[in-house]
Amino acid sequence: MEVNLRAAREEDVQFLLDLRMMTMGAYLENAGVPCTEEENLFRIRYHFEDAQIIEIGNKKAGLFKTSYLADKKQWYLFQIQVHPEFQNLKIGSDLINKLIYRAKQQDESVGLSVLKSNPAFNLYRKLGFKVVEENEHEFELLLEA
Repeated sequence: MEVNLRAAREEDVQFLLDLRMMTMGAYLENAGVPCTEEENLFRIRYHFEDAQIIEIGNKKAGLFKTSYLADKKQWYLFQIQVHPEFQNLKIGSDLINKLIYRAKQQDESVGLSVLKSNPAFNLYRKLGFKVVEENEHEFELLLEA
């Protein structure tokens, strides 16, 4: 199975809205986080220039959005969402491991936030991320360089 990444385009926005609700809707609701279309659109458009569409063959399979924060010498994983049809194929963990590898090669850290109710928290812990901060809804995680 060949996984490709390409820059997100304006015509991907509806796919990303649908994907966010499919993959995050229940976690957002459980956490009591606003889950309106307006809020979801804000999250999608945030750092949109760094958003990449995960493709398998000619099918859209997800979103991978990372940005380099030069002031922190850190890669930040803003969003990773894999369409339910493509989950449990290690797509997400492979992409995150590649990001970690690149960051370590450059002596940089990787940061992210995760809803406390999201089971992806377990994956991030297994990959070596540590909780450095938390609020009512989320953990802020860091993997040192």
